[in-house]
Amino acid sequence: MSRTLKIRKLTEGNPEEIARLYEICLRTGADGQDATNIFHDRKLLGELYVGAYARFHPELAFVLVDQDDNIQGYAVGVSDSIAFDNLLDRHWWPWLRARYPAASPLITHPKDADLVNALHNWSGTDQAVAAQFPAHLHIDLLPSAQGGGNGKRLLLTLLDALKETGATGVHLGVSASNKQARGFYEHLGFTVLSRGNNAITMAMKFNM
Repeated sequence: MSRTLKIRKLTEGNPEEIARLYEICLRTGADGQDATNIFHDRKLLGELYVGAYARFHPELAFVLVDQDDNIQGYAVGVSDSIAFDNLLDRHWWPWLRARYPAASPLITHPKDADLVNALHNWSGTDQAVAAQFPAHLHIDLLPSAQGGGNGKRLLLTLLDALKETGATGVHLGVSASNKQARGFYEHLGFTVLSRGNNAITMAMKFNM
């Protein structure tokens, strides 16, 4: 049975906490299941999907912690996706692409190669989506934190923080095969905006 956990902000610049976010990203990286045995590189998934949020927008990074203050889940986001894309282009992707060159002979694991390919072909946010739903977010919880309303409380905390920035709406991506996650978001008011082969974009307008 899941425990009721405390929500707090990520400690800005804390390397141990950021490493924990990377670990959780990996341990939930297969449609919410553990991806540790899928990827050989233990950091790259986190570099793509959580690192820049913790680095550049810690004010919009919230964590679930147990009674010993161990992080069991996180929710991160940005209020302006286009501005964030521009920030990544200047200050995140260049050094990360230099660390993981395209078609590097050192990247031998096929799933790692898929991530490197995604890194070098990152398309950014769809302009039409950002015009209506400028904010976006990611949320991941370890199995020990799921249930008991923990995910709902964590997501609502981040949504409230995004509303306070003046954002008029928020979007997110979810795997097309992750029906549980889609149901969770629909229950909280998200609707399907578009469908791709492997992913669904969901969105919510904020009542200002």
